[in-house]
Amino acid sequence: MPQKYNLHIIIAEDDMDDADVITETFTNNPNFSKVSLVANGEELLNYLKNPSNENPDVILTDINMPIIDGIEALQEILNNDELKNIPCFVYSTSINPSYKEKCDDLGVKAYLIKPYSFEAFAEIPKTILSIIEA
Repeated sequence: MPQKYNLHIIIAEDDMDDADVITETFTNNPNFSKVSLVANGEELLNYLKNPSNENPDVILTDINMPIIDGIEALQEILNNDELKNIPCFVYSTSINPSYKEKCDDLGVKAYLIKPYSFEAFAEIPKTILSIIEA
């Protein structure tokens, strides 16, 4: 039986349909006890900078979002001494190699392709857990 965690993940996702599916996916995974959702990179940064919020254990962000996109938010997060040790993951419909290269350069743990089926979404928490356990 795999070890159970009590993880808090924050997800930045601007598409409400995708947000509903990915939130449900993590809520249904027993290793994640808290799922926070923000709509863009600006909200993600504001959440992380707010001293009344505990830092999450994991960050998952889409790339293409309004105001501040995922890569811009990650640049700020991964260059911040208090936040840079939080494992960060990107998921996107885009398979643009330059996006993946930027994410690799920043130190993102994995660049995941956003799936098209609910069943495939359920694999995202498992993939994240396997990477942070390694």
